[in-house]
Amino acid sequence: MSVQFKMVAKQNNIATPPQTKYYPCAVSKGTVDLEYISKIIAGRSSLSEADCYGVMIAMSDVIGQTLAQGQTVKIDSLGTFALSIKGSAADSPEILGKNHIKGARILYKPSPRLKKFLKYLSFKRLY
Repeated sequence: MSVQFKMVAKQNNIATPPQTKYYPCAVSKGTVDLEYISKIIAGRSSLSEADCYGVMIAMSDVIGQTLAQGQTVKIDSLGTFALSIKGSAADSPEILGKNHIKGARILYKPSPRLKKFLKYLSFKRLY
């Protein structure tokens, strides 16, 4: 199955004169939810759909709790989750404090096993 893409025009206003270039942009065919994934996994294993659903909800909770404790989570076949913080600069290390932190986010790096699927993608342009 092909990944569909469309062309998106982006203007570079820094160039003189301004230039318009066209870039490929992936088109989503929809969203799959946790219930759907649970059904698929249950069909491929001896676990029930409810068991699969419960395990994935628990895994999500544990990943969040582990990140909040300052640890990185590595799931070999899925990838690595890590916490990142964004903040403002301070003039010296002594005055740098938690009031300089503007927010946090979760970084995700896919595993080599998951990235391997990218090698087999094909693409189809939508007109």
